[in-house]
Amino acid sequence: MVGTLNHTLVEMFRRALGQTLGFVGYTIQYGCIAHCAFEYIGEFVVCSGPSMEPTIINHDVVFSERMSRHLCKIQKGDIVIAKSPYDPNINICKRVIGLEGDKVCTSSPSDLFKAHTYVPKGHVWLEGDNLRNSTDSRNYGPIPYALIRGRVCLKLWPPHSFGTLSESPTKRITKTQSDSD
Repeated sequence: MVGTLNHTLVEMFRRALGQTLGFVGYTIQYGCIAHCAFEYIGEFVVCSGPSMEPTIINHDVVFSERMSRHLCKIQKGDIVIAKSPYDPNINICKRVIGLEGDKVCTSSPSDLFKAHTYVPKGHVWLEGDNLRNSTDSRNYGPIPYALIRGRVCLKLWPPHSFGTLSESPTKRITKTQSDSD
């Protein structure tokens, strides 16, 4: 009787251990799949702050795809999610105004005299659409391309503004000689 009881307890323990390990295995497997999807395909981002108004307002949800970044297909006019050059724990949402080699205006719209600079190799110039209320490359300069996390391709929330994003309302994106070729 004791032998049968011990055998039954051992079998119950084996079954419970097997189920637990199976659950842990599936959790790890699906966790790895989710990690790869968010790291290499894209992610959902809740935007905060006024710097991208009127294109993106506080609490809008957007989808940021990662393939453009990995394939070096970021273009002028794209809205990107990037790591803040001030704090790598914070993501910023800005529009690409200039790519490496481009001449960009570094002045505010209200400045009487306009200043310009060139975007160095391996960098991009980012600005918010709300120029009067945006901390961007006009404050911290061009940022390394490596800080870009993804390209915003869709606005998901609120539902009435679902879809692709509009062009820059600031008209600060200039065509270069290579753009017209």
